[in-house]
This record gives sequence, C-alpha cells and structure tokens, in this order.
Amino acid sequence: MSSPRPFILCLTGSLGMGKSVTAKFFAEEGVPVHDSDATVHALYEGEAVPAIEAAFPGTTAAGKVDRGKLAAKVVNDKAALARLEAIVHPLVGAARDKFLAEAQARAALVVVLDIPLLFEIGGENLCDAVVVVSAPAEVQRALQRPGMTEDKFAALVAKQMPDAEKRRRADFIVDSSQGFDHARAQVRDILRAVAKMRRSH
Repeated sequence: MSSPRPFILCLTGSLGMGKSVTAKFFAEEGVPVHDSDATVHALYEGEAVPAIEAAFPGTTAAGKVDRGKLAAKVVNDKAALARLEAIVHPLVGAARDKFLAEAQARAALVVVLDIPLLFEIGGENLCDAVVVVSAPAEVQRALQRPGMTEDKFAALVAKQMPDAEKRRRADFIVDSSQGFDHARAQVRDILRAVAKMRRSH
C-alpha cells in the first residue's frame, strides 16, 4: 500500500521578511522543503536553457541563462514575461510534483513548498495550509542584499501583494522580527498544530 500524501504547507512572505531562514528552520526539524527559487536557478543552468535561448535569443551563454540579459528583455514587458513564465512555470511544476512523489514514497508526514509569489500566482490551491513570514516594514532586510538599491527594492515590492493582505490569508504567521530563536519556536508550534490538523484530515 502506498503511503498517504504528505500534508502540504506552503511558505511565503514578502521580500526581506526572513522567509529563507524560516525555510531552513523547517528543514532543521526534518521537514522536506521544496524551494521554487532554487528550482528556477537550476533550470536556468540546465533544462530551460534551450527554450529560453529560442524565445529570447542572446540571453544565454556557456549553457546558462544570463539573468541580467534576460531580466532586461522581460522587465516592463508583460508579453515577454508571460512568454518566459510559459516556459518556466510548467518545469517548476514538474520539479515540484517529483519532489512531492519522492516525499510520499519516503512516507514524509509534512512537506514545505517555499513559493515566494504564492498568492500572486494563485498557488494556494496547492496547499493544505499557508505559512506567511512577516515583519514590520522597518525590519525588512532585503536592502542589505548585495546589489539591492532603494529603487530596485521598491519595484520588487510593487509586484508583491501587500504584507497585510498576505497575513489576512495565512493559516499561520511567523513573526520574524523577534529574532531567530523566536522564529524557530514558532516553526515548532506550527508543526505541532499541523500534526493535529493531519489527524483530522
């Protein structure tokens, strides 16, 4: 008999809220984590390269996508962005399905799908519950990233659903403004709550 499907927790949060660190805390608790961004990075160095070069000539070199050149072609061009998403999204979906099948085969009880733009792409239907990582605006840490400017940050945030709306839609909220130990404790609380939810599934 095959194992039951794992409980799917989706993890999201606006830029600079500490989502990557929170994903690491879930992994430390033994929960398999699928990172959409990391999957895209891998695709840009492998499977997606021929299709992207065909759609956007000159944006790849040495078998890898040049993210700067690609960004220049799709920024402020909705049709170009839609073309890119039509290439990348199905590949990310296939990688996610493989991850879920492997987790189920290993009898994982819970998995985390780390999807930065979960609500923006209407991905909630993938999830049994949604965790939003949140912090007050003054705590957002993205500006500390290399190469991040005020303008770039503002443009990225403009594409994202407001934090307050994400909080409203969340099943669980991790407040990352209180430090790592506090966030780690919240992750453990969520996993305890999920264990109860799983039993009532």
